[in-house]
Amino acid sequence: MSNELTKVSNELLQAIQLLKEKEWVDLTHTFGPGSPHFSAFDSAEFQTLFNHDDGFFAQSFKFAGQYGTHIDAPIHFVRNTRYLDEVGLKELVLPLVVIDRSKEAALNNDFTLTVDDIYGFEEVYGKIEEGSFVALRTDWSKRWPDREAFENKDDDGQNHAPGWSVDALRFLIEERKIKAIGHETFDTDSSIDYQKNGKLLAEYYILEQDTYQIELLTNLDKIPAKGAVIFNIVPKPEKASGFPVRSFAILP
Repeated sequence: MSNELTKVSNELLQAIQLLKEKEWVDLTHTFGPGSPHFSAFDSAEFQTLFNHDDGFFAQSFKFAGQYGTHIDAPIHFVRNTRYLDEVGLKELVLPLVVIDRSKEAALNNDFTLTVDDIYGFEEVYGKIEEGSFVALRTDWSKRWPDREAFENKDDDGQNHAPGWSVDALRFLIEERKIKAIGHETFDTDSSIDYQKNGKLLAEYYILEQDTYQIELLTNLDKIPAKGAVIFNIVPKPEKASGFPVRSFAILP
């Protein structure tokens, strides 16, 4: 092996060793047939095909692509855009910024993140860097796996859950040049915005930017506002609109 190849190999080994010395946080819910999920989807079905008495253990899994902690590809909402298998590997590993509005969401389950909230965050932590993955922490994930608590319906059957405003996402994309977003709820939009607009305008907007989002994240309360890196590891099904993902963060 040449000296140059040896140097590169040593650099990679050192990088791996450095990463493994850091704290790693799983941002992914374990999911199953009884887990909370979007109401239009059937519950997941897990079936044992063979057990150890047959010589090996194998299972089949049936669920919608947007099930459990999952990634939405642009094609999920927008025609003639990228499928999941077209999202590049380097897009799935990004600097992680976490905007904590858990107290606000606890007081008002219809909390909707605004541009002023972002400015307030930046006053404390500094400007959000270009190329970041921005996650909205609401602690909604602490309701998992209670489906009733997660859906949070009122007496009229209307859901109440926090989310992003279109203006906030437009600011992050156009002014801060971020790469992707994530949140702890089923949808990008707050429930009250969906009920008012009759459409998931924030979700359409973010996917229209030819990027992805991660939904149903967890453990954001263990992540600092800045300095961590998020990895979104996902299978590569052909022409998929989304799929369960294994998201995790490495802390600084």
